[in-house]
Amino acid sequence: MMPVRGLINLPGDKSISHRALMLSALTGGECIIRNLSTGNDVESTRFCLLQCGISSTKSYGEVRVKGGKFTQPQKSLNCGNSGTTMRLLAGLLAGQGISAKFMGDSSLSKRPMNRIIDPLTQMGVHFQSDDGHLPITMMTNSVTGISYCPPVASAQVKSAILLAALGAEGKTIVSESIKTRDHTENMLKEMGADIQAKDKIIVKKLDQPLDKFETTIPGDPSSAAFFAVLTAILPNSDISINNILANPTRTGIFRILKKMGAGVEWHNLHTEFGELVGDLRIYSQPLNGIDITKELVPSIIDELPAIAVLASQAESPTSVSGAAELRVKESDRVTAICSNLSKMGCDVVEKHDGFIIYPGKRMYNTNINTFGDHRIAMAFTIAGYITPERNIIDDEDCINISFPEFNSILESLIK
Repeated sequence: MMPVRGLINLPGDKSISHRALMLSALTGGECIIRNLSTGNDVESTRFCLLQCGISSTKSYGEVRVKGGKFTQPQKSLNCGNSGTTMRLLAGLLAGQGISAKFMGDSSLSKRPMNRIIDPLTQMGVHFQSDDGHLPITMMTNSVTGISYCPPVASAQVKSAILLAALGAEGKTIVSESIKTRDHTENMLKEMGADIQAKDKIIVKKLDQPLDKFETTIPGDPSSAAFFAVLTAILPNSDISINNILANPTRTGIFRILKKMGAGVEWHNLHTEFGELVGDLRIYSQPLNGIDITKELVPSIIDELPAIAVLASQAESPTSVSGAAELRVKESDRVTAICSNLSKMGCDVVEKHDGFIIYPGKRMYNTNINTFGDHRIAMAFTIAGYITPERNIIDDEDCINISFPEFNSILESLIK
């Protein structure tokens, strides 16, 4: 196994990219966004906004968005594979009095949407759906604030409510039992919204447009996870990643890496547009297994496929519990992780809300079933570097959903 070494830069964080596009639509001027995520998911958000009267242009690595008045879309809004687009956009449009029909690809059409339908219905929105699944028709007139505690720890549900609240009469209060990523709150504070975010999040209706902004989106830690794991599992490896998001709600993967024994160092930490950003160094050291419980899951939900590959190279077992949410992502990721690791020769036990990985057996390259899931494809591409030959990925194109540059950056490290 050859080590990886080098310095890389990553496309902008996908979560912040979605929110930057949506919130720029609520400003009274032109916003400039640099290093926007180039994945298809974020393009789905931009195109849906275009259909709702929010113009934008892309050129030379930056996107310019003209905030202003929303218009009723003349045809269905196609959210593609993006759950973030569907859930957050529903809240945004509801708050602006816009009715719309939402559709998506076959994967998104299987994902649960009652989690946003329920609170938005309480706010006064009316829905027609396929038993809580796409296609969904949303009929909006006026909305009112609510007090709500999401039954699942989900930043998408929280953000949908907060975005609707920006156009709702009265105040809206969201209480979280487990803290989730807080990019929506951070950005709203920076842009002049009336929001408090301490033990509870309290938002009031906008009485004027949000402040326009110009920003460079930091690198995506969820994308960094794959290269960090590759570095940790290949002896004598050492990489650095510049200008990456260091928000504590998103750096669980790096805390897990450190807890399992990998070298993790942050440098040049500073704040940009309400977000902590820094430079990251990862280097390989002997790995041990750990127990990952439900309290840790929200901060690593997207990184668990990569963490499973990491765990296969530790010197002791790793267990994951409280991660039933993995079963309703782009694929059933619990089954996808366990079936593919088993095919590679790893001893793994599938549980209803996670898995247990018993490392120690030699692993072999195989044909990987991605289930059309970009994170499964990337995780098991990385896994192919600990086997005699590379894994064969059945659907590499699905990687473009979130990270079109994945393979080119990987190739730059494998020299």
